[in-house]
Amino acid sequence: MGRLPVYQRILEELLRSGTTTVSSELLGSLARVNAAKVRKDLSLLGSFGTRGAGYDTAFLVAQIDRELGLNHVWPMVIVGIGNLGRALAHSQGFIARGFQVMALLDTDPTVIGEEIGDVVVRHFDALPDIVADQSLAIGVIATPASAAQGVADLLVESGVHSLLNFAPKVLTVGPEILLRYVDLSIELQIMSFYQSRRSIPGSEVMPVIRSIGLTSANLD
Repeated sequence: MGRLPVYQRILEELLRSGTTTVSSELLGSLARVNAAKVRKDLSLLGSFGTRGAGYDTAFLVAQIDRELGLNHVWPMVIVGIGNLGRALAHSQGFIARGFQVMALLDTDPTVIGEEIGDVVVRHFDALPDIVADQSLAIGVIATPASAAQGVADLLVESGVHSLLNFAPKVLTVGPEILLRYVDLSIELQIMSFYQSRRSIPGSEVMPVIRSIGLTSANLD
Protein backbone atom coordinates (compact mmCIF):
# COMPACT_ATOMS: atom_id res chain seq x y z
CA MET A 1 0.00 0.00 0.00
CA GLY A 2 2.78 2.41 0.93
CA ARG A 3 4.49 1.92 -2.41
CA LEU A 4 1.46 2.37 -4.68
CA PRO A 5 1.33 6.20 -4.41
CA VAL A 6 5.07 6.28 -5.17
CA TYR A 7 4.55 4.16 -8.29
CA GLN A 8 1.62 6.35 -9.28
CA ARG A 9 3.62 9.57 -9.01
CA ILE A 10 6.46 8.11 -11.09
CA LEU A 11 4.06 6.76 -13.73
CA GLU A 12 2.32 10.12 -14.08
CA GLU A 13 5.71 11.81 -14.60
CA LEU A 14 6.54 9.19 -17.24
CA LEU A 15 3.23 9.83 -18.97
CA ARG A 16 3.90 13.56 -19.08
CA SER A 17 7.27 12.83 -20.70
CA GLY A 18 5.59 10.72 -23.38
CA THR A 19 6.45 7.25 -22.04
CA THR A 20 3.52 4.99 -22.96
CA THR A 21 5.03 1.67 -21.82
CA VAL A 22 7.03 0.98 -18.70
CA SER A 23 8.96 -2.09 -17.56
CA SER A 24 9.13 -3.34 -14.00
CA GLU A 25 12.89 -2.74 -14.15
CA LEU A 26 12.47 0.95 -15.00
CA LEU A 27 9.70 1.47 -12.46
CA GLY A 28 11.72 -0.32 -9.80
CA SER A 29 14.82 1.71 -10.56
CA LEU A 30 12.93 4.99 -10.22
CA ALA A 31 11.12 3.84 -7.05
CA ARG A 32 14.31 2.39 -5.50
CA VAL A 33 12.94 -1.15 -5.24
CA ASN A 34 13.86 -4.28 -7.16
CA ALA A 35 11.89 -5.32 -10.22
CA ALA A 36 10.63 -8.51 -8.59
CA LYS A 37 8.99 -6.51 -5.81
CA VAL A 38 7.36 -4.19 -8.38
CA ARG A 39 5.93 -7.19 -10.24
CA LYS A 40 4.68 -8.73 -6.99
CA ASP A 41 3.05 -5.45 -5.92
CA LEU A 42 1.36 -4.92 -9.27
CA SER A 43 0.18 -8.54 -9.47
CA LEU A 44 -2.10 -7.75 -6.52
CA LEU A 45 -3.95 -5.29 -8.77
CA GLY A 46 -4.56 -7.87 -11.48
CA SER A 47 -2.73 -9.59 -14.32
CA PHE A 48 -2.17 -7.07 -17.09
CA GLY A 49 1.59 -6.90 -17.71
CA THR A 50 3.05 -8.40 -20.88
CA ARG A 51 6.30 -10.34 -20.60
CA GLY A 52 8.96 -8.57 -22.63
CA ALA A 53 6.73 -5.57 -23.33
CA GLY A 54 6.02 -4.24 -19.86
CA TYR A 55 2.96 -2.32 -18.71
CA ASP A 56 0.77 0.20 -20.47
CA THR A 57 1.57 3.32 -18.44
CA ALA A 58 -1.84 5.01 -18.64
CA PHE A 59 -3.69 1.77 -17.89
CA LEU A 60 -1.44 1.08 -14.92
CA VAL A 61 -2.13 4.57 -13.51
CA ALA A 62 -5.87 3.90 -13.83
CA GLN A 63 -5.54 0.56 -12.02
CA ILE A 64 -3.58 2.12 -9.16
CA ASP A 65 -6.17 4.91 -8.94
CA ARG A 66 -8.87 2.26 -8.63
CA GLU A 67 -6.98 0.37 -5.93
CA LEU A 68 -6.35 3.57 -3.97
CA GLY A 69 -10.02 4.54 -4.24
CA LEU A 70 -9.21 7.62 -6.31
CA ASN A 71 -11.93 6.82 -8.83
CA HIS A 72 -14.34 8.27 -6.25
CA VAL A 73 -14.82 11.82 -5.00
CA TRP A 74 -14.11 12.02 -1.27
CA PRO A 75 -15.76 15.02 0.44
CA MET A 76 -13.69 16.45 3.27
CA VAL A 77 -13.76 19.10 5.97
CA ILE A 78 -10.80 21.15 7.18
CA VAL A 79 -10.94 22.31 10.79
CA GLY A 80 -8.62 25.17 11.70
CA ILE A 81 -8.23 27.96 9.16
CA GLY A 82 -4.87 29.35 10.15
CA ASN A 83 -1.89 29.50 7.83
CA LEU A 84 -1.77 25.71 7.41
CA GLY A 85 -5.52 25.32 7.02
CA ARG A 86 -5.59 28.03 4.35
CA ALA A 87 -2.74 26.41 2.46
CA LEU A 88 -4.57 23.08 2.53
CA ALA A 89 -7.83 24.70 1.44
CA HIS A 90 -6.06 26.22 -1.57
CA SER A 91 -4.29 23.00 -2.55
CA GLN A 92 -5.02 21.97 -6.11
CA GLY A 93 -3.59 18.54 -5.35
CA PHE A 94 -6.72 17.59 -3.43
CA ILE A 95 -8.99 18.23 -6.39
CA ALA A 96 -6.64 16.47 -8.78
CA ARG A 97 -6.76 13.33 -6.62
CA GLY A 98 -10.51 13.34 -6.06
CA PHE A 99 -10.59 14.99 -2.63
CA GLN A 100 -13.12 17.82 -2.51
CA VAL A 101 -13.12 20.36 0.30
CA MET A 102 -16.77 20.75 1.21
CA ALA A 103 -16.51 22.57 4.53
CA LEU A 104 -14.10 24.88 6.36
CA LEU A 105 -14.50 25.34 10.11
CA ASP A 106 -12.96 27.53 12.79
CA THR A 107 -13.90 29.27 16.05
CA ASP A 108 -12.22 32.62 15.36
CA PRO A 109 -14.95 35.25 14.76
CA THR A 110 -12.60 37.20 12.48
CA VAL A 111 -12.34 34.17 10.18
CA ILE A 112 -15.94 32.92 10.24
CA GLY A 113 -17.84 34.11 7.19
CA GLU A 114 -14.72 34.46 5.06
CA GLU A 115 -14.87 32.78 1.68
CA ILE A 116 -11.88 30.67 0.65
CA GLY A 117 -12.19 29.39 -2.86
CA ASP A 118 -15.90 28.81 -3.11
CA VAL A 119 -16.35 27.60 0.49
CA VAL A 120 -17.47 29.88 3.32
CA VAL A 121 -15.82 29.34 6.71
CA ARG A 122 -18.36 28.35 9.34
CA HIS A 123 -18.20 27.96 13.11
CA PHE A 124 -16.97 24.59 14.32
CA ASP A 125 -20.19 24.07 16.27
CA ALA A 126 -22.01 23.76 12.94
CA LEU A 127 -20.22 20.47 12.18
CA PRO A 128 -23.07 18.09 13.19
CA ASP A 129 -25.53 20.02 11.02
CA ILE A 130 -23.11 20.02 8.08
CA VAL A 131 -22.57 16.27 8.33
CA ALA A 132 -26.31 15.70 8.59
CA ASP A 133 -26.78 17.73 5.40
CA GLN A 134 -23.92 16.23 3.40
CA SER A 135 -21.80 13.17 4.08
CA LEU A 136 -18.17 13.98 4.82
CA ALA A 137 -15.64 11.19 4.36
CA ILE A 138 -12.48 12.77 5.77
CA GLY A 139 -11.78 15.28 8.51
CA VAL A 140 -8.53 17.25 8.37
CA ILE A 141 -7.36 18.65 11.72
CA ALA A 142 -5.17 21.75 11.35
CA THR A 143 -5.75 23.28 14.76
CA PRO A 144 -3.36 24.03 17.65
CA ALA A 145 -2.50 20.96 19.71
CA SER A 146 -4.69 22.07 22.60
CA ALA A 147 -7.84 21.91 20.46
CA ALA A 148 -7.06 18.79 18.43
CA GLN A 149 -8.58 16.13 20.72
CA GLY A 150 -11.86 18.01 21.07
CA VAL A 151 -12.01 18.46 17.31
CA ALA A 152 -11.35 14.76 16.77
CA ASP A 153 -14.06 13.84 19.28
CA LEU A 154 -16.72 15.96 17.59
CA LEU A 155 -15.71 14.76 14.12
CA VAL A 156 -16.13 11.16 15.22
CA GLU A 157 -19.40 11.87 17.05
CA SER A 158 -20.71 13.59 13.92
CA GLY A 159 -19.96 10.56 11.76
CA VAL A 160 -16.57 11.41 10.24
CA HIS A 161 -14.49 8.30 10.80
CA SER A 162 -11.35 9.06 8.75
CA LEU A 163 -9.05 11.68 10.28
CA LEU A 164 -5.87 13.30 8.99
CA ASN A 165 -4.17 15.08 11.88
CA PHE A 166 -1.66 17.88 11.30
CA ALA A 167 -1.75 19.04 14.92
CA PRO A 168 1.29 18.13 17.07
CA LYS A 169 -0.86 16.00 19.35
CA VAL A 170 -1.29 12.26 19.83
CA LEU A 171 -5.02 11.64 19.61
CA THR A 172 -7.16 9.06 21.36
CA VAL A 173 -9.83 7.55 19.12
CA GLY A 174 -11.66 4.24 18.86
CA PRO A 175 -10.19 1.27 16.96
CA GLU A 176 -12.73 1.72 14.16
CA ILE A 177 -11.37 5.18 13.30
CA LEU A 178 -8.83 5.57 10.50
CA LEU A 179 -6.28 8.03 11.86
CA ARG A 180 -3.16 9.30 10.07
CA TYR A 181 -0.63 11.86 11.27
CA VAL A 182 1.32 14.45 9.34
CA ASP A 183 3.86 16.10 11.65
CA LEU A 184 6.69 18.09 10.07
CA SER A 185 8.46 18.48 13.42
CA ILE A 186 8.75 14.70 13.73
CA GLU A 187 10.20 14.49 10.22
CA LEU A 188 12.74 17.16 11.14
CA GLN A 189 13.64 15.27 14.32
CA ILE A 190 14.26 12.14 12.27
CA MET A 191 16.53 14.14 9.98
CA SER A 192 18.28 15.57 13.03
CA PHE A 193 18.92 12.03 14.29
CA TYR A 194 20.63 11.00 11.07
CA GLN A 195 22.47 14.31 10.76
CA SER A 196 23.88 14.02 14.27
CA ARG A 197 25.10 10.46 13.61
CA ARG A 198 26.82 11.57 10.41
CA SER A 199 28.72 14.24 12.34
CA ILE A 200 30.29 11.74 14.78
CA PRO A 201 33.81 10.82 13.59
CA GLY A 202 34.16 7.10 12.95
CA SER A 203 30.45 6.40 13.42
CA GLU A 204 28.94 3.56 11.42
CA VAL A 205 27.06 4.64 8.32
CA MET A 206 23.35 4.05 8.89
CA PRO A 207 20.82 3.23 6.16
CA VAL A 208 18.58 6.20 5.52
CA ILE A 209 14.80 5.75 5.74
CA ARG A 210 13.24 7.40 2.71
CA SER A 211 9.65 8.52 2.22
CA ILE A 212 9.93 8.75 -1.58
CA GLY A 213 12.30 6.46 -3.44
CA LEU A 214 11.72 3.66 -0.93
CA THR A 215 14.13 0.77 -0.66
CA SER A 216 12.84 -2.78 -0.39
CA ALA A 217 14.15 -2.95 3.17
CA ASN A 218 12.02 0.02 4.20
CA LEU A 219 8.64 -1.40 3.16
CA ASP A 220 8.77 -5.17 3.42
